[in-house]
Amino acid sequence: MSEPAPPVVHAPPVAAGITRLSAEAARATAAGHAAAADRERRLTGDVVSAITDAGFARHFAPREFGGAEGTFTDYLHGTAALAQGCASAAWCASVIGSACRAAAYLPAEGRSEVWADGPDTIVCVGVVPSPSVEVERIEGGWALSGAWHFVSGVDFADWLLLAGREPGPEVRVRWFAVPRTAIGVEDTWFTAGMRGTGSKTVHADTVFVPEHRSFDQEVLLSGAAPLPSGPGARGRAPCHSAPFRLINGLTMIGPALGAARAGVDSWAGWVAQKTEPAMGRRVRAADRGSVQAALARSSAAVDAVELLIGRTAALADSGTPVPDADIARSHRDYAVAAEYLADAVEGVFRASGANGQADDNPVQRAWRDVHAAVSHAALRFDTGAAAYARSALGTGARPGPGSNRSSEESPR
Repeated sequence: MSEPAPPVVHAPPVAAGITRLSAEAARATAAGHAAAADRERRLTGDVVSAITDAGFARHFAPREFGGAEGTFTDYLHGTAALAQGCASAAWCASVIGSACRAAAYLPAEGRSEVWADGPDTIVCVGVVPSPSVEVERIEGGWALSGAWHFVSGVDFADWLLLAGREPGPEVRVRWFAVPRTAIGVEDTWFTAGMRGTGSKTVHADTVFVPEHRSFDQEVLLSGAAPLPSGPGARGRAPCHSAPFRLINGLTMIGPALGAARAGVDSWAGWVAQKTEPAMGRRVRAADRGSVQAALARSSAAVDAVELLIGRTAALADSGTPVPDADIARSHRDYAVAAEYLADAVEGVFRASGANGQADDNPVQRAWRDVHAAVSHAALRFDTGAAAYARSALGTGARPGPGSNRSSEESPR
């Protein structure tokens, strides 16, 4: 008598990630709620649903759980498109995409827990621990206590990845996956820009984290995620093998790029209809040389950023080894891109006159949001320039494994 055939285990259907159409649909929804997000300092449920439907959570999720394992190029263009409707929505969507990618570095059992309910699980990150954070090794895992600041999108997260330093003389950072229900939230987000991100402070009170829900930051920085093992596994995807230091800046630049483009486009539409008094008659503001120069400079700066950062995204999508020189160049490019975008919105904002100061003027909101986005540590010009110069001039190596790495290398 023959043995019964083993049961057939089917892989979950693979969901679509971010596409041009899905990003534009989310953009339309987010634009309708952008003023409310800025005012209420959080996204509405409709916008969160639109972000999820657009594929931002599932875009980098592993295929073994139905994720898309998508490209960085689509991620960049998707967050930029969404930011043209609402920069805060795009920031949260970008952080969610980045955090879900980082969660793929958990051990197999931890990944299974995080994506137990499917690929649209929303993960956020706590990158900035307060001095009060304590990490203790206990039987079966870790005990986690303390506070983490600036956790974007925590109000609607399912899981959080929280960073903490392991005990001991050597500086080692470890990441911990914690259910949203296990932490408390304190409303500390009162800012000039990116108000709708709701980037609040979270608190953990001796939360137990099993070993399988943590990983060493060096694993993430190496760009070598654990190999998938579930049904439908087909090896490590390019999005899970790209060097982290190559792609970290995409998280911040995408929203800033879209917000700057929205600000320039909005200003151009407004100034095209504007007239001004001159010698007893009305003249078109668009005929002034200063207006034309402002538009040319600002629009060119935004286009230049899209081309420059698009190169980095394409390199990350290639699936080929990335030379250290190209990684160093990406640091330079992110820093330069941040300055270009800040200059772009500054140019049109200053050319708006008193009208640009109005609360309901989208140009001033773009100006605030872009400046808030590009102030992130990962986009600072001095550190980006130094990383590039060390590589190009051969003046020194980056810190090695276990060293105390700078804040621009922390996931966001």
